[in-house]
Amino acid sequence: SSSPSPPVSPSAPTDQPLPTATPTLKVMRLQAPQLGQPNAGSLGPHSIMGPGCTLPDTFGVIHIGETFTAYLGVLNADDHVPIRNLAVTAQLQTPSRRWPLPCGLEGVGSAGGGGGGTGDDEGQGPIDIPPGSGVDAIVSRPLEEVGQHILRVEVAYGSGPTSRTLRKFYRFNVSSPLHIRELTVRAGDDRCYVSIAVENASSSGAGTGGGGLTICGADFHPPAGLVAERVGGGVGGGTQASTAADGSDYTDCKERTSAVSLYETSGRLEPGESYRYLFLVRAASEDAALRGIACGDELGKAVFAWRKAMGESGRIASASVRCPPAQPPGLVSEDGTTSVVAASSKFVVHRSGLSVDAAAAAANRLARGEGSAQQTPQSNLDKLLPVTVEPIDPPTSLELGKPVEIKLLIVNHSSEAMSLQLQMRLAQMSGVVVCGRSFKNLGEVPPSGGSSVVEIRVVALVAGMFYVQGCSVVDLVSGREVAQPPLFNVFIGGGGNSVSLEQ
Repeated sequence: SSSPSPPVSPSAPTDQPLPTATPTLKVMRLQAPQLGQPNAGSLGPHSIMGPGCTLPDTFGVIHIGETFTAYLGVLNADDHVPIRNLAVTAQLQTPSRRWPLPCGLEGVGSAGGGGGGTGDDEGQGPIDIPPGSGVDAIVSRPLEEVGQHILRVEVAYGSGPTSRTLRKFYRFNVSSPLHIRELTVRAGDDRCYVSIAVENASSSGAGTGGGGLTICGADFHPPAGLVAERVGGGVGGGTQASTAADGSDYTDCKERTSAVSLYETSGRLEPGESYRYLFLVRAASEDAALRGIACGDELGKAVFAWRKAMGESGRIASASVRCPPAQPPGLVSEDGTTSVVAASSKFVVHRSGLSVDAAAAAANRLARGEGSAQQTPQSNLDKLLPVTVEPIDPPTSLELGKPVEIKLLIVNHSSEAMSLQLQMRLAQMSGVVVCGRSFKNLGEVPPSGGSSVVEIRVVALVAGMFYVQGCSVVDLVSGREVAQPPLFNVFIGGGGNSVSLEQ
């Protein structure tokens, strides 16, 4: 009889995971050298070049508009075991979102001899790092937000039961080097002046050069349909500086050769110092000029480029600048009715954009429907001023006792045709009074922007600076009176001087 066969022992496993070493992660921000900084650690046991070759102990001062650049190094400090299946990923977390930072080590091919991987073999799988070797990469990202940022670096290595993940987080704060304040003044129906004040908000000891910055560019970027031009030039490469550089005004170029003049036009701002720029934003075409620039319309953003003492550069933009309202003070009383604007308010219709704002409010009301939006004084401007009166190219000065013809544009912003009468009320006029008939019938003025042009005659009685006021429009059908703000201001010179100049 045959004997029973012995039991077969299970075969030894052939897919056992290979041992892997633990990587060492080094992260350092790459930046321009800084002057006068204390030693924080050197590249070797002896720093032969002194403080200029030392490594920073922190990320330092980082400003919005700069490009954050960091060095990532993964080292294998083991003398015998390699690091297997290495993959490195980096992300920059901002206050609003998380940005991936490509480094070329997310999944690269075998390094062969090891060390110095640059990511040229991206997409061929994880990498093995031989003992005593390493790989490195550089990641960068422009900084566009103020606040706390986190550089998140994750290192995965090994496989199967030996797979591990190493995560490190590096927090740093991004601040704004400049404080930007804007003031916008309307200069007509289709243009605005935008004044931008820029202040160096850096601390006196921050960064290189003691926190000083140099404004190397100042521009204003308007939306489509508008154009912007710098007024005055000077700091930041303005029109005056470029004119001199072009040689078009050689005499002026020779006069501005002193050190003080060069410094004043260099754009240098020490901590706490400020400079003000002026831009004119206007309509770019005839169609845009006819529509005008209404309250709330976007005018654009101011963009400034700056440099630090060691050449680091950055760009920062202001918040969106919008056209301010032209609603004169005192127009709306507490009960919501219209009232006459006194001359002490310093508001005049000329170049205020009041008619454009009323037309925009009427167009918005027609588009959204009656009562479908929140009611505000600005949105109700077409109700408070259903008819506006605007002077056409009024004079800036008058002579005593000499009558002058002035053209007035009357616009009906309501949704119904109105039979109107223009009245110039003598009791409300001072210094400059109406000459001849104080009222004119305009007939029926069409709705939704219908207009009529009339002429009135005024005469100056007293020398000085006065407002042409006392204008009202009456609807002859309903009897409603719409009092208008002062139309424009005018300087009245002495009659004797004017006569002598003519002679």
